[in-house]
This record gives sequence, C-alpha cells and structure tokens, in this order.
Amino acid sequence: MTNQNTLRDRALAFRALHVPGRPLVLPNAWDAASARIVEDTGAAAVATTSAGVAWALGVPDGDLLGRERAVAAVARIAGSVAVPVSADIESGFAEDPAGVADTVRAVLAAGAVGVNIEDALYGGEGVLRPAAEQAERIAAAREAADAEGVPLFVNARIDTFLRGAGGVDATLERAAAFRAAGADGIFVPGTVEPGTVKELADGIDAPLNVLVGPGAPPVAELAALGVARVSAGSSVALAAYAVVRRAARELLDTGTYGEQVGGLGYGELNSLLEQGR
Repeated sequence: MTNQNTLRDRALAFRALHVPGRPLVLPNAWDAASARIVEDTGAAAVATTSAGVAWALGVPDGDLLGRERAVAAVARIAGSVAVPVSADIESGFAEDPAGVADTVRAVLAAGAVGVNIEDALYGGEGVLRPAAEQAERIAAAREAADAEGVPLFVNARIDTFLRGAGGVDATLERAAAFRAAGADGIFVPGTVEPGTVKELADGIDAPLNVLVGPGAPPVAELAALGVARVSAGSSVALAAYAVVRRAARELLDTGTYGEQVGGLGYGELNSLLEQGR
C-alpha cells in the first residue's frame, strides 16, 4: 500500500502535468503488463481504461464491473509502475454519493491519484444523470479525497457529445456545475472537431481532456487548440485485441504466423514486469 505522503506527492505531480497547450498524453492501460509497457515508452503517467479493464476481466463495459474487482485491477496497475496513476471509475461504482466516496477511498488505498467520473446513465431514464445529481457525486468524491489529505485529480467526464445528448452550450453548463462541485478537469469524449474543441477549451475554466483514436487530429493540433490532456481511452486495448483475432484466424485458417511478427520478445516483457515489482 502506498503511504499518504507518497500519494500526496504523486497527486501533486499528476496535477502539474495538465497544461493547456502542452497536454498530458495518456495511452490508456488495462492491466499491469500494458501499464508497464506504457510507462517504459516514457509516459509521464498511466491512466486506466474502464472498458479495457472490464473486458480483461470478462465483463462488458458500461457500469457492469463491480467496485471490488475494478479497484483490485487499479491496485495491480498502480503497484506495477512508478509514475502517477489515474483510475477510470465509470460513474463511481455506486448508487449514491456516499457510495462514490467509498469508491474514492478505495481507489486512493489502491494507489491511484486521479479519477475519471462519468455522467452517463445506464439503465435509467435518459442517457445522462441530471447535472445536479452528478454534481453531488463529484462533490462526494472531492470531499472523500480531501478528508484523506490527498489532492486527487477529479476529472469529470461529460458525455453530451458521446451520447448525442447536447452540444457546446449544454457541455459548458454541465462543466460549470461540475467545477463548482469540486472537479479539477473536464473530459469531453465524442468530439475532436477543431472548432468545437476550441470552443470547449476557451469556455471551460479547467484543463480540457479529449478522447482520441484513429482519425483524430494529431496531438500537436489539439495542443494548439488549448487541450490539456489527451486520452486514447479503449482504442489501444481494441487494437491489441484485434491482433489477437487476426493472429488466431491466420493460425486456424492457414496455419501460418505472419500476424505474430513484431511482437514483444518474451525476455523483454518478462524483464519489464520484473523491473516493476
């Protein structure tokens, strides 16, 4: 378990990485091995992808993975790297704000110094939680972290664009409410259109995080628009699983091994994990 002084130092270091125009770039990880690989490439921090974590544990994404298993995955990842770790905790693995606070305490105990909390609603009326309700959940996360003495970076994810529930104005309104509740950053997946990103960066009084993948503008272009954090989300995990499918099909259909070319060496990966212990 990471002690509070170390957590505090890591949290401060992680917070300082969010600079508009010089964004923190996060190739998201989903297990200890992917986290060590990301760290070894020179990443300043490691962030989890909730989808990747869920898939690795045999569960579909979308608020279906329970807190205990999710936190255990965060602990394995945080324990395998020396850089700060931010945990994607979906909507908090809880029904109410008190439960979100419990999740935050568990995540801190697991060694993470940042969290993503989304406002998407699964299985209820509407596609997003009401802004006031989500603000209460963010406030609970903020208060729980502050009570532990750790300046946890609370990244409020707003799914207006991702779920077709609003545009710039609705996003800015939610962002203001979530900032007032204690969010440190705002994550708006679902759009990388330069004009929209510029409007969001200019209109949000907090570091803006966007989600990237194939077809998105280069990081340098997003940086010029004022973005402070760039996340790959589940796209790296999806690419990795695509290799599994292609390699399996080739092996079964033709009995050849071309899709396995370029893989990491056995000794290299073993050594990375040994260094991370």
